[in-house]
Amino acid sequence: MTILFLAGTFFVFLYAKTNTKEFTSKSLAVFEKVSRLLPIEPDTKKEIKVASQLADILTKQDDLTRTFLVLLQNNMELRPGGGFLGQYAILEIKNGEVISTFVEDANLLDQRIYAKIPAPYPFKRMMQIKKWKFRDSNFSPDFPTNAEKAEYFYSLARGKKDFDGVIAINADVLNHILELTGPIRVPGYSATFTSQDASIKLEDIVEKVYLANPDMDSRNRKAILKSMASVIIDKLSSLQNIPRLAKFAQEELHNKNIMLYFKDSDLQSLVQSVHWDGSVSQDWGNDYLMLVDANMGALKSDYYIRRSLNYEIDFTQEKPIATVKYLYKHTATHGDWRTSDYHSYIRLYVPQGSNLIERKMVSYPLIEEDFGKTYFGFIVHVLINRETEALIKYELPDYITPDNYELLIQKQSGIGTVPVTIHLKTSEGEFTQQGELKKDLKFTLDK
Repeated sequence: MTILFLAGTFFVFLYAKTNTKEFTSKSLAVFEKVSRLLPIEPDTKKEIKVASQLADILTKQDDLTRTFLVLLQNNMELRPGGGFLGQYAILEIKNGEVISTFVEDANLLDQRIYAKIPAPYPFKRMMQIKKWKFRDSNFSPDFPTNAEKAEYFYSLARGKKDFDGVIAINADVLNHILELTGPIRVPGYSATFTSQDASIKLEDIVEKVYLANPDMDSRNRKAILKSMASVIIDKLSSLQNIPRLAKFAQEELHNKNIMLYFKDSDLQSLVQSVHWDGSVSQDWGNDYLMLVDANMGALKSDYYIRRSLNYEIDFTQEKPIATVKYLYKHTATHGDWRTSDYHSYIRLYVPQGSNLIERKMVSYPLIEEDFGKTYFGFIVHVLINRETEALIKYELPDYITPDNYELLIQKQSGIGTVPVTIHLKTSEGEFTQQGELKKDLKFTLDK
């Protein structure tokens, strides 16, 4: 994960320094005039303003040291905030230059936490983890919440540190980087790493060998990462294609593979205005859906999980009825050190005041309020080489009507691309649209 820290922060700061061009996102599909299912389009003017603000801060020649906490998240083991928080880094910047880096396993940090903070319900119920610590701090789908929680646990272990911001980077960034650089070889290792297999091959080298040799020094098992970082940075530097690199960084920010949080309230407001902060929307006044998985199986099974979403809204009943069908396919053919049957705690965030009326293939629900939403929490299991379709049906609040209907579907960080089908039934007819949840989506019904 060290490579993600080096390359990911490289892109964040590169994008901040780049005079961003206007990059127009393509629509997911060409739809009929009556309805649209589109990705949330970037506001390029705002993004240029935010990039300029970042550049002003990160390159300012004021002899001040700015310190960032970097969360390195492995989304092959999905958590609500992106992926299992296996490592973290401390980055110090002065006069536009990186002057210090520190990288450590999260487990080592957690060994220094003696406070007994009760773990959230799923950890106690599914993993028998009673104490909440740094490695499990990203349990919220809202990155600003996770950033503050990570700082809190860090302070319990190492004392107070004045961070200027927090950056989260998912493991998928490595594969995406190699789409730019092409395949790479690391001196001293026989493997060739490509955009299709880099993360999984790296997992084999740093995890599988260690599991087979428990006496191996845990600090040395990831020695490949420093060498790999050097190779990738050299490759990136030789590309000499700043617009392409900047567009790459923009996409990683839009898709929530990189998320930013700043202590400066003005800068944070700007980051939030272009949706680079990974926050749960709290100012949306129409229909809403966000599905949030937490892998509670302690293995890297999400590498094999494929998801698809079918969302149906029926306005012909006495009250509007929504039905979510979330299909999980476990593509592994057998269990091994990396995967087993999939065990997830899933939360559905829906409009506040929604009432659950039916469920299938999921556990008894936990129903709570959060971020101005109602959420239904369930345990779901998917057997190896099988599939499970979770069905959740609920009544929507009365204020959601077919008149001026809009739906915001927010994407969970680290989940990859999810095919989406929306079926809307009204007294005037039925409408079906399809798209991909690669970034947040908005569905509208036009009269």
